[in-house]
Amino acid sequence: MGRFITFEGIEGCGKTTQIRMAGEFLSAQGIPVIVTEEPGGTILGAELRRILLNRSTFDLCKEAELFLFLADRAQHVKETIRPALRDGKWVLCDRFSDATVAYQGFGRGMDPDFVRRMCDFSSGALKPDMTLLFDLPVDEGLRRALERVSRIENAPPEDRFEREALTFHEKVREGYLYLARKEPERFRVIDGGKAVRDVYREVSSHLSKR
Repeated sequence: MGRFITFEGIEGCGKTTQIRMAGEFLSAQGIPVIVTEEPGGTILGAELRRILLNRSTFDLCKEAELFLFLADRAQHVKETIRPALRDGKWVLCDRFSDATVAYQGFGRGMDPDFVRRMCDFSSGALKPDMTLLFDLPVDEGLRRALERVSRIENAPPEDRFEREALTFHEKVREGYLYLARKEPERFRVIDGGKAVRDVYREVSSHLSKR
């Protein structure tokens, strides 16, 4: 069996850059690896991602939002993640069940325990071998996210989650840190405010220990 490593954090925390670099690091060690994301790791997921991150005035209630994320995860686990693990590959995933608990549970004010049970149902109780949580203050994360969009020519405006109020993102961050405190053996909390190369060195160190 391969290893299942998830990358988590608030908007602008740098996890997407780090997961790409981590994939390159593992490949250089001769380790078979795939890099995937949620939502969007399958053909169905790509369609659900378009809905979930809709940048228009599309109205989506929190219950519908939760179940769309769960549908994405069920397909993703069955079609992409479990087959790769059975083949002995390392799977690096940009967000997984912890994101749903943090965003839809803590952020949206739904019962986190209920959200976790639903995540376990949709994933077949699949749990990461290790979760890297990139933490930084919310205002810094949102500033980075908006700067990233401004650097891309003809980029669309920020997505639904980046448009949320500061209090929403504070709750999401608090949720992530709560989850990390509950499972210190699985989580590795990394200071996302450090320079990219410094964060990368810490990530590669954690991966090497596995």
